[in-house]
Amino acid sequence: MIRAHQLTKRFGDRNAVDGIDFVVEPGRVTGFLGPNGAGKSTTMRMILGLDAPTSGTVSVNGHRYAASPAPLREIGALLDAHAIHPGRSARDHLRWMAASNGIPTTRVGEVLDLVGLDSVAGQRAGRFSLGMGQRLGIAAAMLGDPPVVVLDEPVNGLDPEGIRWVRTFARQLADEGRTVFISSHLMSEMALMADHLLVIGRGSILADCSMTEFMTDHAASYVRLKAPALGDVANLLSGRGLDVTRVDDEVRVGGLDAASIGDLLFSRGLALHELTLVRSSLEDAFMALTADSVEYHATSASEGAAR
Repeated sequence: MIRAHQLTKRFGDRNAVDGIDFVVEPGRVTGFLGPNGAGKSTTMRMILGLDAPTSGTVSVNGHRYAASPAPLREIGALLDAHAIHPGRSARDHLRWMAASNGIPTTRVGEVLDLVGLDSVAGQRAGRFSLGMGQRLGIAAAMLGDPPVVVLDEPVNGLDPEGIRWVRTFARQLADEGRTVFISSHLMSEMALMADHLLVIGRGSILADCSMTEFMTDHAASYVRLKAPALGDVANLLSGRGLDVTRVDDEVRVGGLDAASIGDLLFSRGLALHELTLVRSSLEDAFMALTADSVEYHATSASEGAAR
């Protein structure tokens, strides 16, 4: 378990992290989301003792991570896949890490096989592709078989097979009862991976809830329907005070669930060809929630040309 209480980090006169409270519980995948500059990396660095809080506390399984006599057995982390001596082989990189924490060298072969790098274990890490570096970073995170796993952008540079593997692996870790904390900008993957979301913006917590609750609270939805007598359908639903929009050969309705709309049209003898609940994506919901927290706004090509 990871617990933060009034966690604050100030750089000069700016609060990068502003008195946040949260608990990352075991047995589920918690996704950590936020725009660039929101405070995600600073928060993760404070969890791992790489940055000292200006005030407040953060603990891993009840104590400061830096106080652990064998940190790799306490928490496995991947923050920077490039934090590897380029002249060392993947195997030697993991061997010295194992030796520093009293981990048997047999574990090195196990984690190399786990991430699919056993065939290139003797190659220098400096020659690895971005995806191979990510896999080595995950191997290092799992070296101590830790109960807590923290991964920052773990699928960066991975091919589709690797992305699916990380997703499945994170789910497996959570099912084993471990605490899994993952930061990513890939919303489509987070939507498939996370059970719980922690969203940060400008150093403050914007949301701390289950994926289901987040989508219910922040994802726009409407019911799309198609029917032979589309005008009659639209008039009936509008007359009931519903939000009705006609787009080409369909009607979009807000304010009533699909089943109730179907029952209403059936009671009036109006045929339906399609009745579908359409919900916006996690990306859309995230963008709506964090719109006021984005520090770096790009302009479109047309806007730039107009200037």
